[in-house]
Amino acid sequence: MSSLVSSQKTSDSGIQIHLHPLVLLTVSDYITRHTLRKQQGPATPIVGALLGQHNGRDITLEHAFECQVIKGEQGAFLLNQAWFQTRLQQYRDVHKEPPLDLVGWFTTTPPTGPEAQHLPIHQQIVHDYNETAVLLAFHPASVLAGAEKSGKLPLTVYESVYEGGQEASADQSMEVDGQETPLKLKFRELPCSIDTAEAEMISVDFVARGGGNATNVDAAAKIKGKGQASQAPVADKASKEASSQQEAKALNDSSLLSSEDEELIASLTARANAIKMLHTRIQLLKSYLTSLPPSYLTESPTANGSTNDVDAPSALEEINHPVLRSIQALVNRLPLLIPSDGSAFEQESLSEKNDVTLVRLLGDLTQGTKNMKEMGRKFGIVNDARQRQRRGVRNMGQGLEETDELVGEPMMSAGQPYE
Repeated sequence: MSSLVSSQKTSDSGIQIHLHPLVLLTVSDYITRHTLRKQQGPATPIVGALLGQHNGRDITLEHAFECQVIKGEQGAFLLNQAWFQTRLQQYRDVHKEPPLDLVGWFTTTPPTGPEAQHLPIHQQIVHDYNETAVLLAFHPASVLAGAEKSGKLPLTVYESVYEGGQEASADQSMEVDGQETPLKLKFRELPCSIDTAEAEMISVDFVARGGGNATNVDAAAKIKGKGQASQAPVADKASKEASSQQEAKALNDSSLLSSEDEELIASLTARANAIKMLHTRIQLLKSYLTSLPPSYLTESPTANGSTNDVDAPSALEEINHPVLRSIQALVNRLPLLIPSDGSAFEQESLSEKNDVTLVRLLGDLTQGTKNMKEMGRKFGIVNDARQRQRRGVRNMGQGLEETDELVGEPMMSAGQPYE
């Protein structure tokens, strides 16, 4: 356990942290890029800011962004003050409803807890921005050791507290009366829970399914490689390795999507998931309404002309009136989605439809003109070939006639009977 971690219980504070998946995605993306660029070591620390809301004893961590750090006068890393203020104000301007502000920062630490190198940045944030800023510590060593198999996220959330020094030596055990014990900044672990909104559930589901591109490419390459290995005849090892590398390269070149395609796929997937969720909710409301018992006001009369008053109280007891009122309020809000000026909306829709149809018609005309031009070019080539063939046959016929005239006269004179 680190010497900067407080020995007090986590339940003494009473603060509850609500962590959103978007923060986890941002932190993991930052650490992944940092690792792939081989920016390891104390010279390139991983530091980022956390945005959220502070409501009493509840703190929400909803957004995060990476920060630029510089070395201070004593060699410790600090936030670039001018850059950080500008970027923080930009995020405040974007996230105004609900209003988000700086609630803490994140970095990487050992599983034992924060170290002395993390104190300057935390003190800077606490002194200049937020006195109750929290620290989200990610533990890469736990990931490498396989601790994520236990189901616990490799991270810890800390709050800062000031406690009296307890590591006094034997020479300092006797204190002068009236002398105050110096307070030291320490970190105390806070309970953390994952809070997911409906929009975040869609993005997390998309990421869990493979991100749409990289995982599918790797899987396709593996499947294709296995199939070819099982069907290929026994050949030279070097030739098989060369052919497999060429096929893998061709597969990667043909399977990778451009950034525009990935963005389009992500947008369409999000819309499809939203429509599926809406359809599921509507079916749920429909099944609930169909399962309700018939009301005693609308129940068909019996043979003697009176309603079944015996079953009416039991039927009313099964009806959840608050839910029915909520459904009625939802139905009453549906007309708000319909424009007030229906004729103008229909006219505008018809105009847009005509524009789309006109553009499609122009495209068809352009394609038809291109096809006619191509057909004319091919017809010209074929016609020229036919003309050349006809001229060749005609010239050949004239040449044969002249040859017959030249050869025929001596033969006739030779064929005349002798006198």
